Amino acid sequence: MTIFHILFAIVYGVIVGAIANALADELPYQRPPTMPRYPDGEARRGMLMSGLLTFLMGKRTSSQGNKLDFRHPLTELLAIALTLWTLNASTIYQVSAVQVIFWLIYVALFALIIVIDMEHHLILIVVINPFVIITVVDALLTGRQPDTIIEALIGGAVGYGVFFILFNGGAFFAYVLGKLRGQAITEVAFGFGDVMLAGVVGLVLGWKAFLFAMVATILLGAAGALAIIIYQRIFKGGYSAFAAMPYGPYIVAGAMLVMLYPNQTIAFLVPALAR
Repeated sequence: MTIFHILFAIVYGVIVGAIANALADELPYQRPPTMPRYPDGEARRGMLMSGLLTFLMGKRTSSQGNKLDFRHPLTELLAIALTLWTLNASTIYQVSAVQVIFWLIYVALFALIIVIDMEHHLILIVVINPFVIITVVDALLTGRQPDTIIEALIGGAVGYGVFFILFNGGAFFAYVLGKLRGQAITEVAFGFGDVMLAGVVGLVLGWKAFLFAMVATILLGAAGALAIIIYQRIFKGGYSAFAAMPYGPYIVAGAMLVMLYPNQTIAFLVPALAR
């Protein structure tokens, strides 16, 4: 990876992260997107449109004394990291420029999904719908074999179907356990947004690769849940067995691992295939 890739990743990540932050401030509330603002509504113009630059320039606080949340610079750093990850994979596998463009679009959408899911426990259909269209166009334009679009469509169906079963299974388990405990359990392992996101991942990867992404997602989700339990035990003196946990970031991580580094990821998940 060259210095150009690094500079591009920084610029692209800052722009994508700033846009994701602006959309995350409005879309969950069904409000039209606006220019970046402080929590009190004061506009952030020029270089202050970037949360990262706002913090670095010491302008975190508005004229009314309201501080910008740490989510803003962290989102841009996330977008930079995902872009670097993507560009590094593109140089390793020497993929086409068109495919890299689609991957970078996915980075922007994945960053937005992660931010909204982490903050609101929502994956919005207004983000998923255009994502679906883009994945289909990707399959049509960059396919290396005649049946790529068929693979993508089957992958979408498999991804949606598998997570739909998990979604309903989790809801049924919570219902039965709630009846046994005499207390309703309102939180489930998967939300319906996770089902829609899994369908998109299936479209991106195709059904065969999706299966490995699903395994990676489950392992990452288990590791994340364990980390949360340990954190709550150490710093909060206990944990809630049915506390809500956003699952979208784990789906995204599993998808990107298989999308960008398929050989290494599959070899790690299934050691026998590495021989």
